[in-house]
Order: sequence, then structure tokens, then C-alpha cells
Amino acid sequence: MDAIENRFPQYDESGQDLVRRACEVASEVLKEETRGNGRPFIEHPLNVALIVSDEIGLPADCAAAVFLHEATRKHPEIDLRKGEFHRQGSDGERAVKFGGFPEDVYAMVDGLNKISTIRPKDTRLEAEKYKKLIVQYSRDPRVTVLKIADRLEVMRNLEIFPKQSRENKILETLMLYIPLAHQLGLYNIKSEMEDIYFRFSEPEQYRAITNKLTATEKDRERLTLEFVEPLKQALSEDGIRYTLKVRTKAAYSIWRKMQHQKVPFEGVHDVFAIRFIIDCEPDPKIEKDLCWKVYSRVTEEYEPDTSRLRDWVTTPKPNGYESLHITVKNKLGASVEVQIRTTRMDQEAEKGQASHWAYKGIRHEESLDKWLASVRYNLEHVHEVSPEELPQPPSKEIFVFTPTGELRILPVGATVLDFAFNIHSGLGTRCTGGRVNGKAVSIRERLKTGDVVEIMSGKNQRPSSDWLNYVVTSKARSKIRQELNEEEFKKAAEGRELLSRRLKNWKLEFPDDMMWAFMKKRGYTSVNSFLAAIAEEGKGIDINEIKGYIQDHARLSAEAEKAARIAEAEKIEARAAAWKGGKSSDDILVLNARDMKGLEYKMAKCCHPVFGDDVFGFVTRTEGIKIHRISCPNAARLIATYPYRIQKVRWAESPAGGSFQASMKIIASMDSSVIGKITDVVNNFQASLRGFNVAENRRNGTYEITLRISVPSNTELDKVISQIKVLKHVNKVTRQ
Repeated sequence: MDAIENRFPQYDESGQDLVRRACEVASEVLKEETRGNGRPFIEHPLNVALIVSDEIGLPADCAAAVFLHEATRKHPEIDLRKGEFHRQGSDGERAVKFGGFPEDVYAMVDGLNKISTIRPKDTRLEAEKYKKLIVQYSRDPRVTVLKIADRLEVMRNLEIFPKQSRENKILETLMLYIPLAHQLGLYNIKSEMEDIYFRFSEPEQYRAITNKLTATEKDRERLTLEFVEPLKQALSEDGIRYTLKVRTKAAYSIWRKMQHQKVPFEGVHDVFAIRFIIDCEPDPKIEKDLCWKVYSRVTEEYEPDTSRLRDWVTTPKPNGYESLHITVKNKLGASVEVQIRTTRMDQEAEKGQASHWAYKGIRHEESLDKWLASVRYNLEHVHEVSPEELPQPPSKEIFVFTPTGELRILPVGATVLDFAFNIHSGLGTRCTGGRVNGKAVSIRERLKTGDVVEIMSGKNQRPSSDWLNYVVTSKARSKIRQELNEEEFKKAAEGRELLSRRLKNWKLEFPDDMMWAFMKKRGYTSVNSFLAAIAEEGKGIDINEIKGYIQDHARLSAEAEKAARIAEAEKIEARAAAWKGGKSSDDILVLNARDMKGLEYKMAKCCHPVFGDDVFGFVTRTEGIKIHRISCPNAARLIATYPYRIQKVRWAESPAGGSFQASMKIIASMDSSVIGKITDVVNNFQASLRGFNVAENRRNGTYEITLRISVPSNTELDKVISQIKVLKHVNKVTRQ
């Protein structure tokens, strides 16, 4: 580990000594601990301490508290105030001594340790309840900021956690830490956690947006240089010193705006902004005058859209944000957002109010106390925050907890019975009801996010067919059917023996095809249910009805066979006529791509582009140009590694009768009708089936279906996908 002097150069000698001693204690206590990736656990508190010092700007006692918190959290038997702890080694027990620490460091460590015991069920994943618990456990507002820094470090290393733990941390960050960071003015941290959440929760959308940002980076740089060139002389004559910065919107913010405004990536006009950062003394009057002077020069040169003027210099936002925003049109008529602010304003906008004491390297206790007072106020008071400013939870899922605080994720509409089967199949089959937040409810009670659910069960409880109406999860449905089938199997065995004995007495045969026809007539979909109905004489099927059906079928069989032969002959004749007059529909697709005349191109097999998709061309060495979707998993690597081989392409006005191969993966419940329904959907559109593979996942009670179809465009593909998604028993559809 590098020396503390190199890691924390901003602290004075006494501050570095404090951090060093705390780090030594943590290193000794945690030297046997490792993280999920096998690396020493001490790396976690070290990274958090660096965030606290470098990115937030808190003093040395806060960084020291981070190390001591992790040491005592992992080993609560250690008493920091005694200045020693005992370690058992190969040579016996030995005492490790260390010096004392300031009282406020102990207080922060105590607060952090208490907060670490908060479980998701205590907050119901509500940010305000979480804030109240933090205030209850620690009155020092710095503790809250340290906890947010801790979560940022966890999110930066999310890959090292197991899948279930990773999903829990993503959800907690979305629901608790991001709103808290926003309300405390830690905007950079909030944005970074949002982007990490987006990368894991919507990987394809994240790739598509980040790839487009990478692909258009050169265009933004060129546009910026062309924009500022006419302004250089005028600003120089005014004696204005400034720095030019291009602010590119975060991927998550772009996606949120695309969803909110229902527009594609190209429809988001403020993907980037040109920012003038004026270098001047932090005097309110001077700053305001210079901002408006730059504004005048910009609007003299370019046509402004006054309806989009945002003056947060004259009247700053309630959170202290100061800046002038204006949208203008450049020489080509494209809209450009321009932000004008001073260095002080930019520091505050980037770091929030925490930048007050860090501006130009000056650290004043008075300004630090003022910001921490605002943190304390935000923790103790509910602030109304616009829903558009904060991330939203997934709309198709709810998050509920066991009495011990274990998080369970279920689909919207899930009931107590779904929850019971989610915990354990045996518990589900014996479920008699439950307690939701301490209140007794039936198995049909629908759950909502934050509910704490306790399941009630009975030894004699057994599933009934009505239960299928009370559940929405495939696991619950599958297990209920399995339990119902076991009882049905017993009855079916009795019915099979009875039918076999009677057929032998009658000297009649009841072949499978005839039996299925009879079952269909009577509305039975499985052999077991049919045979079980035979066993229930007087309630189910009269076995003499089967005898009459067999005899009628024998009299009509000759005529039926004759009719079938005639029909088959007619079909053969019709097909022959059609073959003679038919034509092949395999037309060659022409991709009207700019500057591609005379070049060969192919559709990439890794992402199967379809007419209408967002695409780009990649010039290969031997196979001409390969056409890829912009959201292709390989797109980021190709764009970053071979930018000189990327070719902009566009589709012709229409597909010109061509067809494209597309693949999709479908997860569906194991229901015999679902496969036929999927093929019916394909046949209802301008699509043809080219490949169909079904794998059974009996553990989950699902089919895993791989479907390959030929379509003329992505519009037709979207229709097929959307119709398959709404089919009963279909759980998930993804394009491959």
C-alpha cells in the first residue's frame, strides 16, 4: 500500500497521522478478510476514504472514521477507546495496541456501525424512512455523507458480488441512496450511481446509448470548435477569461428523457451543452455582470430561442444552483444548448454545496459547518422532489421482505400464495394465509413494494384448482398443477383399469387417435383428466358413451377414409398447379448506403439487423462491409478499436421486397397450447418461420424457446414480438 502521504496529500501532517493510525488498525484487524474477487478487504475502506477526501472534500477525521468503522463492523468485540485488541495467532494470543482517537471520530464510527444494521424491511425501501432512521442512529450529518461514499464504492465494484446480492444492492441504491445523494447536493455521486444502475438493469439500452455517444464524439468536438470561433475575438476584447467545456449528458439521463418524451436518441436535443466557465473573483456582482456579457455576445452571433432561457444567476435554484442556460441555432440551423457560469458556480454545480469549503483549495470551518448544517436540515425535514429528477423503480416488479429482512422480488399482482411458493414449494402447498405488516390476510391478498410477509401454514392443507386463479408466478402455477396432478394420477389409474376391462368384454379397440378425438369433443385436454373422469362413475363420463362412440366411428370410417383420399388428391393437384405458375420471392435487398456503390455487404450474424434498425457498417478485410445494429454487443469494441473502419449507412426508403433473418428467445410456462399460439402469431403477420427449438426447464417449469423467422422490416418484427409478449403463459421475449 502506498504511503498515506501520497494517498492523502491534501491533509496536513496531523491529519495524515490520524488517517495513518486508523488505517493501521483496520489493516491489522482485517488482514485475513477478502472481497468477492479475492482481493484484500482493506481495499474497500481505503477506496471509500479516498472518495471522502478527494471527491467530496471531507476532513481527515472522516477518512479515519471510515477505516475504524470497517474494523469494528467486522469485529464488534474491539473496543476502540481501550486502545488495544487481542488477536489469536499460531504462537498464541497477543495484544495489539494503538493510540487513541478524537471523540468525534468515535461518534462517527458508532453512527456508521448502527446504520449498517438497518435492514431493507426497516425502511420499506422508502428514502424518507431511511433518512429518519439515520437521524435516529446518528446526529452527526457527516455520517450520512460517509455512508453515501461507501455505497458509491460498492457500486463501482458491483461485479464482485453474487447475483442475488448484486440485485439487492442495485435496488437499495435506486430506492434509498440516489434520492438521498440528490437531496444532499452530491450531484456527481448521484449521476454516477444512476449510470451504474442503468448499466446493470438495462444493459442493451445502456450499450446502445453509450455506443452512440462514442460514435458521435468527434461530431460534438467539431461543432464546439466551429461554434466558439466567431466569439473568440469579441470575448477577448471584453477582457473575459474563460474555459470551454463540453458537457455530455449521462447515459441514464438521456434514456430517461427518451422515455419521458417518447423520442429516439436523435430526438434528445440537449445530449450535450457548450459551457462557458468564466474565470473571475467570487464577487456576486462581478460574476453576474460577466455572465450576462457573455450571454450578449453569444446571442449577437447566434439566433436565441428566448422561450428556453433559464436565468438561475439572478434567481438561483433552491438547492443553490447558479447558471445561465440558453438554446441558440448555429449557422446550419441546428439547436445548441449554451451554459454560462463562473468557476465558483461550476464548482458548486459539480460537487454541490460541499464545494463551498473546497473552492480554490481554501478550507474554512465556517463554510464546512454551514454545509453540514444544511445536510442536517435535509435529513430532518421532508423536501418535495420532482419525480422527473429521481430514478424510478421497475414498473413490472414489487419488492417484499420476509420477517427476517430477506428481500424477494415478485411480479406486480403477486399474492400471499405467490410469496409462499417463492420461499419454498412445500410451504406454498400448505399455505393457509399470511400476515402482511402484522395483519392477518387470505392467500389471495395482493402484495405491494415494502410489505413484510409472514406465511401461515397447516399440515392438512392441500391445493385446489381455484388456487390457479390466485397466483401469477410460473413457479406457483407449476407446483400447484403438480400437486393437483398427483391426485389425478391415482384416479386415472383406476379409470384406465376400468376402461381396459370393459373394452376387453366388448371386444372393441379404442386407439389413441380415436381417444383424443373423443376427449376433444368432451373438452378434456389431458389423458389423465379423461381417465380420472371415467373412474368417477356418476360424476364424470358414462363409459357406455365411449362404446357408442367406437361403434359409430367404425360405421363411418370407410366413408371418412374415402373422403380423405379425395381431399388429399385435390391438395396434391392444387400444389402442382401452384408450383408451375409460381415465382421465387428471394429478391436481393439493396441497402442504399452512402458511398457504398460497388461494394459487397452482409448482415452481421452476431446481431441479425433487420430493415429499419439503427445500424452502422464495419469494413472487414475479406468479406466486404458487415452491417451491425448499433446496440450489438460487439458495437462498442468495434467503434472504439477501429473508428477508421466504421461506415455510416442508411436504409433505402422501403425494403424492396427483401427479407431478413431475426432470432428471438421466449421464456414461457410449460403449457401445451403456448407453442401453437406462438406459431399462429408468426403466421398472422408478414413473417415466415425458419427455425423453432424448444427446451424444457423442468426446474423452473418453463419452456425456453428459440425462434428464427424471416421478416421484411423491424416494424413487422416489432409487431410479432409485441403480440407474442401478450400471449397467456409467455413470461419474457428478447431479441437475439
